[in-house]
Amino acid sequence: MARFHELEVTDVRKTIRDAVVVTLKPVNSAAREFDFTQGQYLTFRRDFDGAEIRRSYSICAGKDDGILQVGIKRVDGGAFSTWANEELKVGERLEAMPPMGRFFTPLDAASSKSYLGFAGGSGITPVLSLIKTTLAAEPNADFTLVYANKGVSTIMFREELEDLKNLYMGRFTVIHILEQDAQDIELFSGLVSEEKCAELFKSWIDIKAIDTAFICGPEPMMLGIAKALKDHGLDESQIKYELFASAQQGRLAKPAAARAAAAAAQVKLSVTLDGATQTLEADGTTSILDIARANALDAPFACKAGVCSTCRCRVVEGEVDMRANHALEDYEVEKGYILSCQSYPVSAVVKVDYDK
Repeated sequence: MARFHELEVTDVRKTIRDAVVVTLKPVNSAAREFDFTQGQYLTFRRDFDGAEIRRSYSICAGKDDGILQVGIKRVDGGAFSTWANEELKVGERLEAMPPMGRFFTPLDAASSKSYLGFAGGSGITPVLSLIKTTLAAEPNADFTLVYANKGVSTIMFREELEDLKNLYMGRFTVIHILEQDAQDIELFSGLVSEEKCAELFKSWIDIKAIDTAFICGPEPMMLGIAKALKDHGLDESQIKYELFASAQQGRLAKPAAARAAAAAAQVKLSVTLDGATQTLEADGTTSILDIARANALDAPFACKAGVCSTCRCRVVEGEVDMRANHALEDYEVEKGYILSCQSYPVSAVVKVDYDK
């Protein structure tokens, strides 16, 4: 199971006023652990005033760049992102889990695929890694990016994207959609909605030629784009999602009677972690992740909102109620995988395994 390792900060660079690109180097012989796949993310942890905070940030480097980089955009009230933007210095060490995530597709140098990416704001970070890696690894591939921002001043990696256009002329296209700044073409102003996608597919993007589409951004934007892609012929299997914020609370309300029944029910929860199994007493009102951590088990987690999949484990016996899922594919759920931060015991005996 993934554990935290130390990474040394070798560079901190501003990309826009409220975002930094942090270059990292594994220490203590952990280099192999951080051999990432394009589109993956790192989960960091740090104590702030005695409280541990974990945050996940996407890798923005390409596989051929030979470096490990993440983009961190400051969030209002965000302790980690504010600290990274204002105080993080070269030479400091951060604790991070090895790369995770499945926001990618296998690459083949002999293929001639067409890719389409949608990114909103800081959602460009994993998509940038995808673009760099894909165009380098597949010489016959082409990639179109639709990038939504409030204005020109908020475009992360603007120079890098222009450099990629020049490097892969004819193979890489960028369409900037700006919410506030006026543009020569009216279609490129406003929000990226289901209707705007339909207009783009009419004259700017040959949607029938697209093999795989990637979407990374706020949930409302992603849902509209995904519907437009499906309405224009793409199958669910051709669409990859990376959600960095969810409009849902992560836990769906349950009827009072169901909550009362769950509270009264005593559960034996067996947790397998790092090869050892421990049986815990609990009830159905606490998530499996919180039960494990309350009993001093170092179960992995990051967002606690059902978004990142860091807390994934497999149910080997019993029944659970997974109340939100923005990370697991249908086939994973069918095989018994759950997000333990969103899963609550239902049966009297539940056994989960974090090692599988």
